[in-house]
Amino acid sequence: MDMRYASHPNEVKMFDTTRLRDEFLIEQLFAPNQLILRYSHVDRFIIGGVVPVNEPIKLEADPAAIGAATFLERREIGIINIGNTGTITVDGETYVMESKDCLYVGRGAKEVIFASEDASKPARYYFNSAPAHQTYPTVKAAISEASPNHLGSQTNSNERTIYRYIHTGGIQSCQLVMGMTLLKPGNMWNTMPCHTHNRRSEVYLYFDMPEDGVVFHLMGEPDETRHMVVRNEQAVISPSWSIHSGVGTSSYTFIWGMAGENQIFEDMDAVNMKDLK
Repeated sequence: MDMRYASHPNEVKMFDTTRLRDEFLIEQLFAPNQLILRYSHVDRFIIGGVVPVNEPIKLEADPAAIGAATFLERREIGIINIGNTGTITVDGETYVMESKDCLYVGRGAKEVIFASEDASKPARYYFNSAPAHQTYPTVKAAISEASPNHLGSQTNSNERTIYRYIHTGGIQSCQLVMGMTLLKPGNMWNTMPCHTHNRRSEVYLYFDMPEDGVVFHLMGEPDETRHMVVRNEQAVISPSWSIHSGVGTSSYTFIWGMAGENQIFEDMDAVNMKDLK
């Protein structure tokens, strides 16, 4: 399992493009018949992707890497299907997962198995996992059951809808918060004006992008901003001290996951546009 370590903002100021990408960008998460895991020491996130094609795939990790006999012995997980219809079986109970459905699985589940309904049109599961110190039940939510929040405007090229799945008013969890943002056609900006939240880190997965499309993801301290070029189905680790915003060459969708001190979605420190550098 690939390991990513925490970086001090003073150190990040000196990173060139290659080092910035090596530390914060996850370029490969999805491959046929594979489970791919990336471990971040920022809030002990595990970021993963799985594409079951010819046969089901079980969620598991090297016990030495996570210090546990099973993946969810001391963890919880939020899973969103960004592909075609499939199923997830949790300790013998099967959940049908349509596109953009979310499944939360709490601490202590012994077995999680991913499958696709049709091998020619496989499901593509993306997930975030964080340490958990309390157990909550497994819950599924379709996008129609998520809490929508409409933000932005066409004038500012940031008209979008935020769907909250795992949060204080929705699916309950120990510390994980997770949702998805859909930009309307003709809109390219996300999370601008930007913010930081020193009490929580965040991970973004960008998808629904054309083959030649990119997002210029902005990060860094507000007065020391950096950017990374991100392509379809790539993820970015955003430490708590960093802004996390972006602009694309076309509209796109992204999944955000947070973990840290609290689960309050509105707990953020707004950055005045005049303070960005």
